[in-house]
Amino acid sequence: MTSPAVIFRDTAMLIRALIAAFALVVSSSAFAQAGGIEVELNKLEPVDGACRAYLVTQNLSDARFDAVQLDVVMFDNDGIVARRLAVQIGPMPRNKTSIKVFDIKNLACQDIGQLLLNDVIECRDDSGARDDCLSLLSVSQRGNVPFIK
Repeated sequence: MTSPAVIFRDTAMLIRALIAAFALVVSSSAFAQAGGIEVELNKLEPVDGACRAYLVTQNLSDARFDAVQLDVVMFDNDGIVARRLAVQIGPMPRNKTSIKVFDIKNLACQDIGQLLLNDVIECRDDSGARDDCLSLLSVSQRGNVPFIK
């Protein structure tokens, strides 16, 4: 039979672990709220002679971005560069979720194996040009095509 002291010790350890996990979740969401720009590849859809990409963006920073232009590279299913595009996702108001749509011409959706956020071409907020935008950006995807940074 387990002694009450062992049960108390194990329960206390479990409570400490739960508190630590909760603190980590709270601090992670506070960090996301404090400064990032999230870009999600939501879906790819075939259209006439192209693949239409839908990006869901969230500006969780304290700045309003007048312009944010991304350098996005599409790889085929064999990992070979298939296309490279400049994609404008700005303007981006503070605390706003938006959708940006662009067509990838002469490339079928099923031929896209991965997207890479290669760089930020232009980044300007309400105080002027910024050089830290790549570090502010995080990427994710909903479908089967990976979107990496």
